[in-house]
Amino acid sequence: MIKYLLPAVCSAACAICAAAVQPYDTVAPAHRLKPLEVLGVKQNPAGMAVEAVTRISGAEARLLDVESAKGVSLIAPNFYMPDYGSRMTSSIYVRGLGTRIDQPVVGLSVDNIPYLNKDNYDFDIADIESIEILRGAQSILNGRNTMGGQINIRTLSPLRTRGLRAMVQYGSRNTVTASAGYYGKLSEGLGMALTGQFRHTDGFFRNSYTGKKIDHENSGSVRWKTAWQPSGRLSLSNVAMVSANKQGGYPYASLATGEISYNDTCAYRRTAFADGLTVAWAGKRVVVTSVTSLQYLDDRMNLDQDFLPLDYFTLTQARKEWSFTEDLFTRGTRGAYGWLGGVFAFYKSTDMDAPVTFKDTGIRELIEKHRNGVNPDYPIEWDTRRFTLGSNFRLKTGGFAVYHESTYKTGQWNFEAGVRLDIEHASLNYHSDATTGYTTYHVLPDGQREVYSHTPLDIHDTGDLSKTFVRLLPKVTVSYDFDNISSYLTFSEGYKAGGFNTQMFSDVLQQRLMATMGMSALYKLEDIVAYNPEYSLNYEVGFHSHFFSQCPLDIDLALFYIDCRNQQMTVFPEGTTTGRLMTNAGRTRSFGGEISLKWQPTEDLLLRADYGYTNATFRKYNDGRTDYKGKRVPYAPSNTLFGQFTYRAEPLRFAGITPSVTATARCVGPIYWNESNTARQPFYCLPGLEIGFDAENWSLRFSGSNLSGAHYDTFYFMSIGNAFVQRGLPRRFDVTFRVALR
Repeated sequence: MIKYLLPAVCSAACAICAAAVQPYDTVAPAHRLKPLEVLGVKQNPAGMAVEAVTRISGAEARLLDVESAKGVSLIAPNFYMPDYGSRMTSSIYVRGLGTRIDQPVVGLSVDNIPYLNKDNYDFDIADIESIEILRGAQSILNGRNTMGGQINIRTLSPLRTRGLRAMVQYGSRNTVTASAGYYGKLSEGLGMALTGQFRHTDGFFRNSYTGKKIDHENSGSVRWKTAWQPSGRLSLSNVAMVSANKQGGYPYASLATGEISYNDTCAYRRTAFADGLTVAWAGKRVVVTSVTSLQYLDDRMNLDQDFLPLDYFTLTQARKEWSFTEDLFTRGTRGAYGWLGGVFAFYKSTDMDAPVTFKDTGIRELIEKHRNGVNPDYPIEWDTRRFTLGSNFRLKTGGFAVYHESTYKTGQWNFEAGVRLDIEHASLNYHSDATTGYTTYHVLPDGQREVYSHTPLDIHDTGDLSKTFVRLLPKVTVSYDFDNISSYLTFSEGYKAGGFNTQMFSDVLQQRLMATMGMSALYKLEDIVAYNPEYSLNYEVGFHSHFFSQCPLDIDLALFYIDCRNQQMTVFPEGTTTGRLMTNAGRTRSFGGEISLKWQPTEDLLLRADYGYTNATFRKYNDGRTDYKGKRVPYAPSNTLFGQFTYRAEPLRFAGITPSVTATARCVGPIYWNESNTARQPFYCLPGLEIGFDAENWSLRFSGSNLSGAHYDTFYFMSIGNAFVQRGLPRRFDVTFRVALR
């Protein structure tokens, strides 16, 4: 089909290009198609990304209002990062891979700083220069937790940017976003930039129980970037960023009533710091690079875990985390042969307190009622109507890896082979405690009760657990270049680390309390506390093409098949539990395809379409109650579609101001919400429109999102037998003003 389709498309494009009138010597930055280039300092020896990749320039990011990793969701085919919960919830789904908690399947790097915790993925980034979304396993060069892809974001360099840049945006629900940055050169090879960013919103969702908005937010960040090139061979770059966030969030509505209604506070607070130093030395044939990073995360989540206007239970999770990474590698060429190889090491230390507090309704319905239904002649009554299941964890994770990729070019053929040895050790020190008690009564023949006994409960469980993971990851790629088309065939193995289920300790402790009342526990600590690594065998074939220099047409196509073993799935354990369990769900397989078209028939017009299809099903998964073989993998969308039409009306230019219009559509679905596929979100589209006015040093834009007012859900889950959803954002409008002064 491609054999016949490509000539037809090319012929039609040639005819339009030949007829197009191009009277203008310049074009808006948003429409200029840059040459193929790989972001950051780490790239394969051939100097380009062979597999599926989506690139977004800084001008395009501003045009599409992309200010974070979550903003690229649906723009790249088969890349979905739903917006729900809070900034802490940064789940990513790519090609049927992904999970809601713990380790991600996609890595994130900002100015070469690798972020190890996906709970810290969602933050705003001012002055983005470019974004690269690599899809498919990137484990050889980027290591753990990149089996679905890698996001690389780069901000403006003070060596290439001068002066003051500022932006202010005001939108629906009193949403205000502002940023300002100054870029200066202290000498020819030394530049510094200081950038600040702030965001506020009143929120879009209201808690009917309190009558107040619950997804309000205040966040901000400061970034200091230094770039120094003391010589033609040596370059250094250091980026330090401090960010803070305080928000409500978690606007979960009961599926039964359609209302958001709960009585306890839901909120999230985060303070984060990251510093990354990149040093590169270039010889005649060799470049040696060191990337060193230090990160700190301090956050706190409060949840009304039952999400009902009743006193069941609440969760508080407070965490302090330090992480350190070092990546030292070299790349070079000698004739037709090229290589990239290095060593990577990391260390992460996490201190976490995660107490679950049971309240009156929870004690009555989940403990007393359950126990008294089994033994009604000797009912129990808790001493207090509130008690806490305490959990404290010290989690330490360290790893070391050695990796290498080689390429060899002969004629139009390119051969690439790579391997990575990944070693990781994780240890968990835990302390669970509960101090409470209950009274047992004897029911007399006349129905009166008398005290039978009193049982104090004072539980203190401590222990140490550890696991070591070792994996050898291969990759082989063959590509062939002819004319303007580069085709490729690749095989690689992806890898996602194992870990510990810290959120299940409160359930284990709850079951221990039930056991003291003569009821058997549902599970044991050693059976559920740890989960194994996930790995995948990835097969991909595709091509990249670039036609016509005067009216560029880019066509990218990829077909993939993924055999995933021990896939990590987030499930809610059997019974009325309070936690979430990560488990290895047997085996799944995903297959599908992606196509991206980007065409600029004239300097004033840009057309773009990106479509992805994924069929992800269980090949083997039985949870002991149900066999889910053949069912769709939940939360991973089957289709994604992005469309863009941008027209820059140069003929209407007046007083140095050029109007423009951009229409977009972001579409996704269906999404299955559970393993049994009984609940799902159908396919939906979110149209957007932007009208802009651009001058030499400033721009003004009026935009609208979800203009159709589509009703859709971004999340679904069960809690103590009740179903909840988060609704998507409604129709909204905003106005944005930007200025750049030298």
